[in-house]
Amino acid sequence: MRAPRSWDIFCRVVDNYGDAAVCWRLARGLASLAGGRTRLWIDDLTVLHQLLPEVAPGSASQSLAGVEIRHWTAEAEFGEPAEVAVDAFGCGIPEDYAEAMATHSQRSLAIVLEYLSAERWVARHHGLPSPHPRLPLERYFFFPGFGAGTGGLPRESGLPARREAFLERPQAREALWREAGFAPPAADAVLVTLFGYENPALGALLEAFAEGGRPVVAAVSHSRLGAQAAALLGAESAEPRGTVRRGALEARFLPFLAQDRYDELLWAADWNFVRGEDSFVRAQWAERPFVWHLYPQAEHAHLAKLEAFLALYCKGLEAVLARPLRALWRGWNGSGEAPEQAVARAWERLSAPAPGRHAALLLHAHDWAARAAETGDLAENLAKFCAERLK
Repeated sequence: MRAPRSWDIFCRVVDNYGDAAVCWRLARGLASLAGGRTRLWIDDLTVLHQLLPEVAPGSASQSLAGVEIRHWTAEAEFGEPAEVAVDAFGCGIPEDYAEAMATHSQRSLAIVLEYLSAERWVARHHGLPSPHPRLPLERYFFFPGFGAGTGGLPRESGLPARREAFLERPQAREALWREAGFAPPAADAVLVTLFGYENPALGALLEAFAEGGRPVVAAVSHSRLGAQAAALLGAESAEPRGTVRRGALEARFLPFLAQDRYDELLWAADWNFVRGEDSFVRAQWAERPFVWHLYPQAEHAHLAKLEAFLALYCKGLEAVLARPLRALWRGWNGSGEAPEQAVARAWERLSAPAPGRHAALLLHAHDWAARAAETGDLAENLAKFCAERLK
């Protein structure tokens, strides 16, 4: 059984950076496995450049880490179709490309890569055929997920070792903060990263930071949440490298961090507030307590995803920690009554200086990452899935 020799991944940037980030990680992973041609077709190179400064936003064709990065425009010429074409997150495969696949002498597969969810139905639908409405294409659904029967999560080889090497070297942390324009936080400060969408509960969270018993350094990433935080704290803007102090809170407004630097920020933190899909997964590999802000959906459909993941993540966590952690996540996502007050109360309980509390949360995050990794890497699982069907 051999791995497919060629891959084309099609990505339209919809949710800011998440779509591009996940597609890049998948493309890089496949390129490291396949030994053939891996192309990433993306419609917004500017977004990819922000994540990967090595990418030239004005170049229609370039290579990085074994991946051919192509600008996907209406005039793009695709050439011979790949053995496997990946339609990322429902962006669609171009019609002329799909027709070329259907008439090409080489057998090929089309994969519909879906969004990540911990809901139970995912395992039942993962790998099912997804017939093309018009063409005789062999097409399948492929779901990232948690546990057996899913496609797993993006997790490149060497990631745990890279994390450990960073944590063992104080000068690496100093370099991170120096590049961001700040001195390292004081040793007794709680470092919290904030990355997300606008959030009605943000004011209550910042107030809880300011009124707490321990100093908090909030590392505010360049995002929509950053502008909201600046306004709530009375800053003129969320310009990078600015600082606002209120009570025990020091808010630091960070410049945009490339993917590898953002990983390091997550590793260095005590708590991580993340959003969407890519930073959600990276927060889990960081092995730190975290809070996920889901992309809001009509009729609160995202709340089912929230509860499904909480049911998995909180399994085995002692009730004295699981209850406030659930409350914090639900309040942060606008679920339940008075979410702002729920966020403030939950943070107060979770950050209280009770003996062993934070250590227990860290141990749980470590154990969860180990369990999540058991399903395997998304790219490896996709390569195996396709190889089994092309043999």
